[in-house]
Amino acid sequence: LARIDEILQVLEIDLVELARMARGGEGGPAELSVEQETVLARDERLLSVFWLLLNGWRFAEIVEEFAITRTELTLALAKFERARLIEWNAGERVRLRVAKDFVWRAGGPVKKAYGQRVTAEFLRSRFAGPLELLRFEARDLSVESAAVLRRRLERLLVEFGQLAEVDSTLPPRSREGVGLLVACRPWAFSVVNALKKRA
Repeated sequence: LARIDEILQVLEIDLVELARMARGGEGGPAELSVEQETVLARDERLLSVFWLLLNGWRFAEIVEEFAITRTELTLALAKFERARLIEWNAGERVRLRVAKDFVWRAGGPVKKAYGQRVTAEFLRSRFAGPLELLRFEARDLSVESAAVLRRRLERLLVEFGQLAEVDSTLPPRSREGVGLLVACRPWAFSVVNALKKRA
């Protein structure tokens, strides 16, 4: 067990995360606790630093690339450790104590504080760049086909996370922040609904 723990520390994962990966993520996506989200929702700088850690940035890289002092970053890491979001080891090494593929709680503190702002900022683009794509399609599907579509979109999100995990070992300057917005729901355009015969 001690040897396994050493290997997991090198890989920067713990037994809980390893077990979850082995199960294929059964039991639905992981969430932070309300208390953990509240810590992040109260301070956008804290949320920003946590996002960097989540994406594999190291202590020295954050201080070098961003407008944050070593003292400020140290205080932020202390808050994360108290909230059980990270494990802070010697040599300014940080290990996440939460699953990297967690989802923010629906109606939780972070979505309440930043949800509309994030969506508005994300959509404020012409989506004409080489790495950009925005398309909206609407079709009539059976309930069964709609369920298949949803499962495929969920698999896409898993693949997105896996690519990010592989690339997290690259130097920060070799990576680009990429946002992915995935959505599907029963829907009909209001002008089409207006054509429907009323009972």
